[in-house]
Amino acid sequence: MKLNWAERWFVISPIRRLLQHFVIQWFRGQRAGASFDRVLEIGCGGGAGARMISENFMPERLYLMDLDSQMVSRAASQCADTACGEAYFCAADAAMIPIKNGSMDTVFGFGFLHHVPSWKTSMTEIARVLKPGGIYFFEEYYPGAYQNWITRRILVHPENDRFNSMDLKEAFSEVGLKLQQTFELKRFGIIGIAVKMM
Repeated sequence: MKLNWAERWFVISPIRRLLQHFVIQWFRGQRAGASFDRVLEIGCGGGAGARMISENFMPERLYLMDLDSQMVSRAASQCADTACGEAYFCAADAAMIPIKNGSMDTVFGFGFLHHVPSWKTSMTEIARVLKPGGIYFFEEYYPGAYQNWITRRILVHPENDRFNSMDLKEAFSEVGLKLQQTFELKRFGIIGIAVKMM
């Protein structure tokens, strides 16, 4: 589901960049064993995450995708000065990732999954594109963060089949991703690292 005007504003705002900075720093402290040769960011937004991934993990190749082609263009301009190294851009649906099976060492997702109507299909796709032993670094939000009386009037999210903490953790297990480290606010959201089982 594409973002509305308010969400687009938030995604490119200094507030969002600051939040992503804290999430990236947490990821850096937990990254034992991760390889960063081929890295995919799903829901790249305006490119702030791509720059932070590049600065902190120095991927050999960085693949960036978002459902919104305007956001992909913005991300490409953010990375135009080679700040993202060897980067490739694609407008695509997270429920149909146009990447070969087992070709990514690492996948990053900064709060995109709760925007996807068929989020379980996206989880399957993430597991599919990761190599065995590959790492998924993720940040996600629960309905308490985006379906309250204020945010319902400003933001647009799918209404049905939303996940809470238990649903998300069960989905990880079902697709063969083992949670290694998490930091969670049960009614609000979670950041974490999951490993694709061999």
